[in-house]
Amino acid sequence: MQTPPLLLTVIGPTAIGKTALAIALAKHFGCEILSCDSRQFYHEMRIGTAVPSPEELAAARHHCIQHISIHDKYSVGNFEMEALRLLNQLFQKNPIQIMVGGSGLYVDAVLRGFDEFPALDGSIRDTINQRFKEEGLAYLQETLQKLDPHYYAKLTAENPQTLQNPQRMKRFVEVCLGTGKPYSSFIGKKENTRPFQSICIGLEAERHELYNRINHRVDQMMADGLLEEVRTLYPQRHLNALQTVGYRELFAYIEGEVDLQTAVENIKMNTRRFAKRQLTWFKRDPNTIWFHYATPLEEIVKSLPFSARERNL
Repeated sequence: MQTPPLLLTVIGPTAIGKTALAIALAKHFGCEILSCDSRQFYHEMRIGTAVPSPEELAAARHHCIQHISIHDKYSVGNFEMEALRLLNQLFQKNPIQIMVGGSGLYVDAVLRGFDEFPALDGSIRDTINQRFKEEGLAYLQETLQKLDPHYYAKLTAENPQTLQNPQRMKRFVEVCLGTGKPYSSFIGKKENTRPFQSICIGLEAERHELYNRINHRVDQMMADGLLEEVRTLYPQRHLNALQTVGYRELFAYIEGEVDLQTAVENIKMNTRRFAKRQLTWFKRDPNTIWFHYATPLEEIVKSLPFSARERNL
């Protein structure tokens, strides 16, 4: 039986060094890199999303970096289809490929796929949209809490930013109202198979180390011109892509709600909170192999299952 190709996925919180490790692995195995950082998809957002530098992009070929616009409609489902199609092509060139990113939902989309939901009456979505216009996010949150208290509690504990995402909240409520069943009752029912093996490599650090790295990155972003980047995007601030840490806080500064120092401190604080949520998401998978971010490449490669090492080209 032919050995299936292997996808090595580098995950972990923001600012931990995922890009550097992904490039080192790509060089080691002679392969390419698929990015699944959902905010690095947009070509208008560079500094605030920590897009790899020109030197890093030249060190190994990257895919799904700044390949769409903030004006494009692009869902996690679109990314799943694009990523699987791309991986199929890449595996024909090399049976080992690298995926990297901190967007847990997008990682899961490629590795595991999504559950299947029944077709729903379009009028339900229209009703939800109208109620949302009239009552705002509170309507969606209260309805989900009532119709699926288990899933609402899970989001509150593990992924609270989702409760602030109107598009995803509308979908949860739509499924609950359209089927008469909790959204969570449809999760985990479908077994998605992938034509490749996967190994997840997680990077972590002591909390104070991670927070120092985050603070330093934000300072560097400001020095690199983040405020100027945000100013150019201010007219489009209503777009979903720009509801992102680093942009929201500086929009508030531009609008005179806070001074610049406060805005920068808010970016650092909200990035630290985001990193904690990332770790909570990624720690769910007991099969991830975790390393301190400063672990040498050779040690990481030696720690991989033999099936990965024996394919070292």
